[in-house]
Amino acid sequence: MARPPYRDLSYAFGPGPVSPAIKILMIVNVGAFLLSLAVPDVIMALGFQPEAIVQRLAIWRFATYMFLHGDLMHLLFNMLALWMFGTELERTWRTRFFIKYYFVTGIGAAVITFLWSLSGLPYADSIYYSVVIGASGAIYGVLLAYGLTFPHRPIYLYFIFPIQAKYFVMIVGAIAFLSSIGSSGGGIAHTAHLGGLVVGYVYLMGLRRRPLDELRYRWLRWKLNRARGKFGIYSGGRDDDSWKSDWKKHIH
Repeated sequence: MARPPYRDLSYAFGPGPVSPAIKILMIVNVGAFLLSLAVPDVIMALGFQPEAIVQRLAIWRFATYMFLHGDLMHLLFNMLALWMFGTELERTWRTRFFIKYYFVTGIGAAVITFLWSLSGLPYADSIYYSVVIGASGAIYGVLLAYGLTFPHRPIYLYFIFPIQAKYFVMIVGAIAFLSSIGSSGGGIAHTAHLGGLVVGYVYLMGLRRRPLDELRYRWLRWKLNRARGKFGIYSGGRDDDSWKSDWKKHIH
């Protein structure tokens, strides 16, 4: 079989054009980064800090920290990951559910970090007084969802080694967990990464199993069985054609 001419070959990088929700998130993140460069106090006012939440009830920090980044590389890597893994998820899930999931994992990552800071676990004290910024918690949630939705999709680790998405998520999850309890100061940031993974998994598994729907189904089934016993309801129909003559009697 002859090979096609080179002019007929095309190459693509990434998932294609930016989807609507991804575009809005990128614009907000870039805008917040530029604002933090012009007014550095924005990070101290909007970054996630457990101490500020406990002392001043600054609960808005559970969400606002997601749109702040410490430097340009931090911003670029998060936005690249958001585009590469989030675009296809948004197309599959639709924009409304993707946005909801993004905020659930981002805020959930902050909640996990907050609880960790009060728990007495490793780095709890340093997390309590530190200011955490970045969309990484939500990005890790998106990465987990990508691995669950497209488990066999190849991802090129370091842009060289192909690995299935489900195994890639396992690797980054193990790294986040070990880093959060390890001996390096990076445990502060990795706690949010681990939180995004955990919250994303719990949220998606909860939707898949739908325990409330299961309880509702069993309750309705119990009511139906009770009605059958009370009123003598039987399935099936009449075997003969006598219904035809009965029907004709009502036709004038």
